[in-house]
Amino acid sequence: MPPHSMAGKLPAQAQLINVAKLVTDYYRFVPDPNEPTQAVSFGTSGHRGTSSNCSFNDTHIAAISQALAEYRVKHDITGPMFVGKDTHALSEPAMVTAIEVLCANGITVYVQLDNGFTPTPVISQRIVSYNRERKSGFADGVVITPSHNPPTDGGFKYNQLHGGPADSQATTEIQQRANEIISSQSKAVKRMDIKRCFGSALVKEIDFSDDYIESLSKVIDMQAIANAGIKLGTDPLGGSGLAYWDKIAEHYGLSIDVVNPSLDQRFAFMPCDHDGKIRMDCSSPFAMSGLIKLKDNYDIAFGNDPDFDRHGIVTPSAGLMNPNHYLSVAINYLYQHRSDWSSLLSVGKTLVSSSMIDRVAHKLGRDLVEMPVGFKWFVEGLSKQTIGFAGEESAGGIFLQRDGKTWATDKDGFILSLLAAEITAVTSKDPGEHYKQLTQSFGEPVYQRIDVATSLEEKQRLSSVDSSAITATEIAGEEIVNVQSKAPGNDAKIGGLKVSTENGWFAARPSGTEDVYKIYAESFRDEAHLQTLLNEAQSLVSETLK
Repeated sequence: MPPHSMAGKLPAQAQLINVAKLVTDYYRFVPDPNEPTQAVSFGTSGHRGTSSNCSFNDTHIAAISQALAEYRVKHDITGPMFVGKDTHALSEPAMVTAIEVLCANGITVYVQLDNGFTPTPVISQRIVSYNRERKSGFADGVVITPSHNPPTDGGFKYNQLHGGPADSQATTEIQQRANEIISSQSKAVKRMDIKRCFGSALVKEIDFSDDYIESLSKVIDMQAIANAGIKLGTDPLGGSGLAYWDKIAEHYGLSIDVVNPSLDQRFAFMPCDHDGKIRMDCSSPFAMSGLIKLKDNYDIAFGNDPDFDRHGIVTPSAGLMNPNHYLSVAINYLYQHRSDWSSLLSVGKTLVSSSMIDRVAHKLGRDLVEMPVGFKWFVEGLSKQTIGFAGEESAGGIFLQRDGKTWATDKDGFILSLLAAEITAVTSKDPGEHYKQLTQSFGEPVYQRIDVATSLEEKQRLSSVDSSAITATEIAGEEIVNVQSKAPGNDAKIGGLKVSTENGWFAARPSGTEDVYKIYAESFRDEAHLQTLLNEAQSLVSETLK
C-alpha cells in the first residue's frame, strides 16, 4: 500500500486534537460495562484507549488504580510507588485520578517535581535501584503513557517490583477486578481530593532525572563519547525526556543539539506517519523526516517516542536505521565490548525480530532466547542476569550495566541512543557502517511490517489460533519448514502464528490497540521475494480466520 499523501508532511489544522474537548470527555463520559470495547483491557503494554470513544476515562483509571491498590494489599507490597506520566494530553488528568485513588488507599506516591514528565525507563531504573539490596518494603511503579500512539490516546502501565512491565497473571487480576468495579458503579473506589493528596505526607515530589543521569555511566561509556568529541543531535518528538538531554550533555561534557525543543500536546510539529496520522513513532521514516534531513550535520542523531522507551538511530551512512539493523549492530558490539559480562549471557529477541540477530548470536557463540511480543517476557532473564541484551523489532531494547548487573527491566530509549554514540566513538564507524559489514558476512535481508484491517472477532480468533490451522505446504515458492504458535524461548503462546521457509518467514498477530492485525515478514533473497511472501501471507491468514 503506498504512503498516504500527508505522509512526512506537517499535519493540517483539522488533524490537530482539541485538547479541552479530549479532557472534558475524559471526565464526562462513563463507560458501558456491557460494551467490550469500553472495558479495561491490558495488552502487551497496559491499558490504552481514548476518552472520546469511552475507552480511556476517569472511570477506567480510577477503577484500575483501585484494583492496583487492592492487588498491592493482597500481595503484601508495602513500599512506595513511583508514578510518571508522558506528554500526551490525557496523561495529565489520568495522573490526577491515579494519585487521588492511590493516596486514598494509603499508598506513598513519588512523582516528578513541579508536575513534570517522567520517561518509562527512568521509572524502571528507579524501581530496580530502590529494591536492589532491600529485604522488605519493596517499591513498584506506574507509567501513564500510550507510548507512540496518536495524540488522542491515553495509556496506563503497571511496572512490578522487578521494575519491568507486569506479567500476564498480574494484569489479568488487575483487569478483572477493575471491570468488576466499573460494573458495580465504582462504589469500591476510594478517592482523596488532589489538593489534600499534595498537602499530605503521601505525595513526595522529587527530580527523577538526577539519579538516572548520574547513573548513566554505569551502563554506557560516557567518557569515551566525551573524549571522542563527536557531535550529536536529537529530536525528542515532544516526549517526556525532552528536558533530560541538556542535563546529560552538561553532566558528561557532551555535544548534543536538541533540534526540536517543542512541547505541544497536539503534536502539531510532528510530520504525519505512513497512513497520514500523527504518530510519534521514532522508527518511522515519515515521522522522523525532520531529523533525517539533518543526518549529515551530526556524527550520530537519534529520536525517541513520548515515553522514551523506544529509539530511532540516524547515521550519516544509512539515514534512519531499520530497528532490526540497529539491534543486530548493538548486540554484535556489546558482547565484544563488555569485558565484565559473563560468557554465558544469552541474547534475547522477540519472535518477529530479524533473523540477522540469530546469525550474529551464533557467530558470537551466544544462546538465542526468542520470546513472544511484549517486554514482560524478558524481565526474568534481565533480573537474573542470564540475558545480556533484549530487543524487539519495534525499536525497543535494554541491556545490562557495564559490570553485568541489572540496569532496568523495561525498554530504554536513552541508553540505546547513547550506545550508538559509544559505538561511533569507540570504533570510529557509525552503526550504519557496522551493519553493512554484517551483511557482507551474513547476507542482506529485507524486512517489512504491514497492518491489515480486521474486526475484533477476527483479532480474537488470530490470537488463539494453533499452528495446526496452517495446512499449506509452501509459500512464496518455498517449502514451509516450520509453523509456530508458541515461542521457543519459553513455550508461551505468541498470540498468532509464525511460518518459516529456508529463506524467509512471516508472522501474524493482532494489534492490541487498533482494529488491525500485523504481518511481519523477512526475506534473505530479495525485495520481490519479500513482497510475494507478504501477499501470500495475507491470503493464508485470511483463509485461516474464516
